[in-house]
Amino acid sequence: MKVALIGDVHANLPALEAVLAHAHQRGVEQIWNVGDFVGYGAFPDEVVRRLRQENALSIVGNYDLKVLKFNQKKGKWRKSKRPEKFLAFQWAHDHLSPESRQYLHSLPQEMRLQVEGLRILLTHGSPASNKEPLTPETPEERLRELGRMASADVVVCGHSHQLFAREVDGVWFINTGSVGRPDDGDPRACYAILEMGPAGPRVHHYRVAYDVGRAVTAIHERGLPEPFAQMVLTGRNLDAVLDSVG
Repeated sequence: MKVALIGDVHANLPALEAVLAHAHQRGVEQIWNVGDFVGYGAFPDEVVRRLRQENALSIVGNYDLKVLKFNQKKGKWRKSKRPEKFLAFQWAHDHLSPESRQYLHSLPQEMRLQVEGLRILLTHGSPASNKEPLTPETPEERLRELGRMASADVVVCGHSHQLFAREVDGVWFINTGSVGRPDDGDPRACYAILEMGPAGPRVHHYRVAYDVGRAVTAIHERGLPEPFAQMVLTGRNLDAVLDSVG
């Protein structure tokens, strides 16, 4: 079985469309999405609808959950968050249809699957928390702890926007990288293909060029801040973009 592993689309429809086309050209049978559909990009509702059309198996990400809680938290966040981050939450919330909000509300924070005899855990951050970023530098001992916690053979995660595949004590940890908002300095979209069979799991990450200009133009046309465009253009996160001009 061949599956596309995606995550952290962050409302970047052109990047998502390029990744889906690339994956289907390689014969994937399913799309597994580890969340963060929305945030910073110009296409929050379109991304949710496109993944629903794709019949992707999806979980909700921590950013999605924050957007869904915007009305309850906006008073506190207006005082505590950078203005650009506050606006990103507000804009994503206001540009999701009621149907898309209801759909995101309905999604679990993790999902367990059994495929080709393998126990799979889909989680946004880590088996311990949807806010814990797992990276290529996460200590092996921490992955060993999380592996015991996961009760799985394969843990698929996102959140850190840093691609990797690491095996610790027989448990594979696969971070999808970010489809729509890479922050490793490479602006190309990132995802992975997982193949499962009698020989066990095999994983390969891909970087996919896409129409960055379309994503940037939409950010400008919809009146979103220039730093959001710079994130897409440079493959850097918002703090890095703001600090570079501050």
